[in-house]
Amino acid sequence: MINNRRKKIKEKLLGTFGKFKDASFDFEQIEKYFKNKDNSNTFQVLPDRTCKDLDFQELFMYIDRTNSKVGQQYLYNKLRTIPLGPHEINEHEQIIDDLLKNDNFRADIQSQLIKLNKDEAFYITSLFQDKHLKPPGWFFVVRLLSLAGLFSLIMLFFNLQMLFVLLAVFIINIGIHYWNKRNLSQYLGSIPQLLRLNNIVRELFKNDSLKKINPGLTESISVIDKVRNRMSFFRLEANLQGDMAALFWGALELVKILFLLEPLLLFGVLKRLDTKRKEIEDIFVFAGEIDSLISIASLRKGLYKYCIPVVNTEPKTIAAEDMYHPLINDCVANSIHIDKKSILLTGSNMSGKTSFIKTIGINVITGLTLNTCFAGHFAMPKMRVFSAIRISDDLMNDKSYYFEEVLTIKEMIDKSVDGKPNLFLLDEIFKGTNTVERISAGKAVLSSLARLDNIVFVSTHDIELADLLKKEYELYHFSEKVDNKGIDFDYKLKNGKLKNRNAIRILEINGYPENIIKEAIEISKELDKITVTNTQYKKKR
Repeated sequence: MINNRRKKIKEKLLGTFGKFKDASFDFEQIEKYFKNKDNSNTFQVLPDRTCKDLDFQELFMYIDRTNSKVGQQYLYNKLRTIPLGPHEINEHEQIIDDLLKNDNFRADIQSQLIKLNKDEAFYITSLFQDKHLKPPGWFFVVRLLSLAGLFSLIMLFFNLQMLFVLLAVFIINIGIHYWNKRNLSQYLGSIPQLLRLNNIVRELFKNDSLKKINPGLTESISVIDKVRNRMSFFRLEANLQGDMAALFWGALELVKILFLLEPLLLFGVLKRLDTKRKEIEDIFVFAGEIDSLISIASLRKGLYKYCIPVVNTEPKTIAAEDMYHPLINDCVANSIHIDKKSILLTGSNMSGKTSFIKTIGINVITGLTLNTCFAGHFAMPKMRVFSAIRISDDLMNDKSYYFEEVLTIKEMIDKSVDGKPNLFLLDEIFKGTNTVERISAGKAVLSSLARLDNIVFVSTHDIELADLLKKEYELYHFSEKVDNKGIDFDYKLKNGKLKNRNAIRILEINGYPENIIKEAIEISKELDKITVTNTQYKKKR
C-alpha cells in the first residue's frame, strides 16, 4: 500500500516537472522570511516600487516550481535580493544539471521536500526570526505546583487524606494549564515542522553533491537533534488533536494538568531554541536552496529558450539576443546592444515600449538572482534596478501623480551618484505636467541619470526629447501599420526615433467626424512649423 502511494507520488512529480504550479499563493506567508531577514549584506534588495512596476508577484508565480513552503519562502527571498558575490554559481549549476538529467535523483529529493508542503511549514521561520514567548515572573509557582502534584500523588498511597491536597493542587493547575493553551497553540505548527525539516535535511545531506551547498551542516543537524526529545511532545500534541481515541486523550490530559507538563516543556524548549537560531536557519536555508534549484531546473525545462547570463565587469554595456518577456504569451523577441549609452524609446501607445522596458528589468533581475535569462544570450555588469513605471495618485496621503513621480525620480537621482552602477527604468517621464516643462525637466533629469556607470531605459511620446538627448542616448522606436482595416503592431524594436504619426489616423478609422479630423491635421501642421522654427533658432544661437 505504501509502495503504491510512493509510486503514484513519484509519477506525479515526474509528470509535473517543467510545468506551472497548480496551487494558490499566500503571499503574506511567502514574504514572511524575506521581510524579517536582514539582507543588508546584499548588493540590492529590490524596492517595493520596482516589484510593483515589473509585476513581481506574477513573475514569482510563473517561476515558482518549489515543492515545499520552505522552498517557496526561500525562493521569494532569493528573487528579491541581488547578491554581492557569485555565491557558488558553479556548484549550483552542477546540481541543476544533475536535476535536469537524472529524473530519479530529482524525484527522490522532491518526494522528501513535499513533506514540508503543509501551511504549518510557513511558521518554521518564526523559530529563528521572531521573539519567543518568555515565562512570566511568577513561573516559579508552576514548578512548585508540579512538584506538589507529584508529591501529593505519592503520599496518597500512605495517607488517604492527601486526596484533598491532590484535588486542591489539581484545581489550581487546571487554570494554569488552560492559560498556557494559548501559548502552546502558537508553536503546534512550527515545532513539529522543524522536527520534520531536520529529518529531511539529514537525509538530503547524505548526498555528496547536495552536501557541497553547506559542508558544515552536520553540526546544525546534531544541535537540533539534542532538543529532539523535548520537542517530540509537540508532535504528539499536534497529532492528538486529530482522530486519537477520546479515552486516551482524556487520560493524557489529566496527567498533563496534574504535573503541568505543557507549560514546563513549552518554555523549556523555547529557551533552548532561542540559543539555536543560527542552526535552525542553517537547515532552513539548506532545504530552501535545494528546492529553489529544483524550481530553476523546472523553469528551464519548460522554457522554449533561456540562457545563463554573462555577468562581466564592463560598465554601461548590455548585449541581449532574442530577449523576451516570460509573462507575455507568444512574446516577440528583440535584441539590443548597449555600449556606453542609455536608451530612449519612442512609439505610440500599445506598440510595445513599456513591455520592452519591463523585459529588460526582468531579465537583469532573474539573471543576477537565478542565473537564468529569458533570451538566447544576455551579457551585463552587476547593476541595481530602480523604476518609475506604474505611478499613481496617493490619495490617502494627498499626493498628486506628479508629486509622487517627482519623489520617485529624486530617489533615483540620489542613487545615481552613490558609487554603484544602476539600471533605471522610466515610462513617460513627468507626464503629469505641461509639455514645455515636461520636456525641459525630462531632458535635465535624463542627462543626469545617464552619467557615471548608470544605464537608463526611458520611453516617451515627446519627439523633441529625443532630439535633445541624441548625443547621450541611443534612439529606438516601436511602430505600427495603420490602414482602413485597423492597426497592426509588430512589436519589433527599430533603430532611430519614430517618424510616422498615426494618432489622428487612428481617430479617423474609428469613425471620428470629418471636421474633427480635418482640424486636427491642420493644427498638427502648424505645430510642426513652430517646432522646426524653434529648432533652427537654437542651432543658430
